[in-house]
Amino acid sequence: MIEFEIQKKSKKSGARLGLMKTPHGVVETPCLVPVATQAVIKTLTSEEVKETKSQILICNTYHLNLQPGPEIIKKAGGLHEFMNWNKSLMTDSGGFQVFSLGFGKDFGTGKMLKSKTKSRFYEIQKGQQPKLLKITEDGVYFRSFISGQKIFLGPKESIKIQEKLGADIIFAFDECTSPVSGYEYTKKSLQKTHKWAKICLSEKASEQAIYGIVQGGRFKDLRIESAKFIGGLSFDGFGIGGEFGDDKTKMSQMLKWVLNELPEEKPRHLLGIGHFEDIPKIIKLGIDTFDCIAPTHYARRGIIFNLKGKLDLSKKEFLKDKNPLDKNCDCFVCQNYRRNYISHLLRSNELTALKLLTFHNLYFFNTYIEEIRKKIKKGKI
Repeated sequence: MIEFEIQKKSKKSGARLGLMKTPHGVVETPCLVPVATQAVIKTLTSEEVKETKSQILICNTYHLNLQPGPEIIKKAGGLHEFMNWNKSLMTDSGGFQVFSLGFGKDFGTGKMLKSKTKSRFYEIQKGQQPKLLKITEDGVYFRSFISGQKIFLGPKESIKIQEKLGADIIFAFDECTSPVSGYEYTKKSLQKTHKWAKICLSEKASEQAIYGIVQGGRFKDLRIESAKFIGGLSFDGFGIGGEFGDDKTKMSQMLKWVLNELPEEKPRHLLGIGHFEDIPKIIKLGIDTFDCIAPTHYARRGIIFNLKGKLDLSKKEFLKDKNPLDKNCDCFVCQNYRRNYISHLLRSNELTALKLLTFHNLYFFNTYIEEIRKKIKKGKI
């Protein structure tokens, strides 16, 4: 189980400082939860991830179920032993893959639409099914991209897999809806998510903490309905999932709808959102933890973050740049390597470049959030 203590509430915003105590340590919130999909932060060892100031990671139930399988991980002593990570861990439920491998793939969309022109022209209707999945009242039929085998994942299956994986915090199984889902489709989906949430609570037999997930798409009445329903169940914390429209100002409003209804004393996790420019906004709204692939995903494409924005180190111009990635960063990469060298490694397809950039980006994000925590403590945010 976990204990969550709110240490300070901001008088200027909805931001709050907290301490989350898990069986594997204390997590200072608000904080980033880096995404360790296959029980690894790509290109880094677990020891290196600790050095980036990361406090807690989230692993992917769907992918770990495919390989190596939950039984292998359980026999290895659970995820903590398996990946040599003695800090806190979350596992998602597989609900995001219902979207990403389903309508997300069909329409080429993420959790937020990249353009309004795509938005409501292709609304998914009630009863419509994605091409590669079958979503039923009891769960979802996937097709393994490894073996081609048909796989069923529902609330009972998700909980049993997550119990074998052994993370400190697990999530209820849900359907993450697409930004192009119509009202009737979203309403029907929400009914399934709520039914599955109750099943997940009744199925859980472990001491792990469990979070329920609020859905409802872009629709105010459905979001509020979901927050009230999920918030009224005996979850240890809450995830906020699903789509967030085509405008980040709308995302803030949508989060307010939900946060106003959730129990204040329990932790709130924002699923799959946390680009650099999002971080101050979501923290000021009252989000405690959030997972996002941005720092690691961008790094593997040669892009680093600093306070001035993003830099694409694969560009030829950086071969003559003797500056560190970020003059204000004290990570080992910025202290020991220069842009010209890392640009050369990238352009030569050397894997070490990806390790260096991933380390810097995670360290930079975590340090930035560390500074935000200090500002909340001082009453500046």
